[in-house]
Amino acid sequence: MKNLVTNAHDEPEREILVLGDSHTVVFSHPLFKEKFPHCFFNVLTVIGATASGLENPNSVTKAYPVFRKATLETTARQVVVMLGEVDTGFVIWYRAQKYQESVAAMMDLAIASYSRFLAELKMRFEVVCISTPLPTIQDDNDWGDIANARREVSTSQVERTALTLEFNRSMQLFCAQNDIRYIMLDDLSLGEHGIVKADLLNNERSDHHYDPDQYSRLLVEGLTGVL
Repeated sequence: MKNLVTNAHDEPEREILVLGDSHTVVFSHPLFKEKFPHCFFNVLTVIGATASGLENPNSVTKAYPVFRKATLETTARQVVVMLGEVDTGFVIWYRAQKYQESVAAMMDLAIASYSRFLAELKMRFEVVCISTPLPTIQDDNDWGDIANARREVSTSQVERTALTLEFNRSMQLFCAQNDIRYIMLDDLSLGEHGIVKADLLNNERSDHHYDPDQYSRLLVEGLTGVL
């Protein structure tokens, strides 16, 4: 754990613990230090972490024990959580197909798992939940490790986006009912034809994450006055 330091005005930096999947890497963008000079973002990224797998002891990523360990070691009072993109972009569809269940049922399981995790965090921290990024992988993409790994699911980008929007609305409602701050970015992220805005796409075509400059601006705007 990084030690807290003091800034030029001798004010101690306030630790913000960030838990989530690979999209949390955006918190290393210099805009966060510029806009939140008194905050130190302790970012714990678990590549491939899912909301669905948080309660699965056999999950590949072992995200829950990793996140739990971080919460026991942190000095932070606020925790920012970012999960769900792997779920809405792949896992929910894959599980529905594998277990011959409805997509709605598999989404409900992911929402329930995510909700219980946030409720657990709420017992000890002020929790801030960030809406799940909209899908950027286009139909019939044949590039990038992530796109290739998700080929087993043939759902369209429009369908994946619609599911993500529904997932985010459900999580927003849960957070509102449980006094958890929710940063909803869907209206700012959704473009024409029911998919993500083009200016949020990464310049590196094989990278499914949002453009870091654009995404950091959205997040900083949403988190201003919250952190």
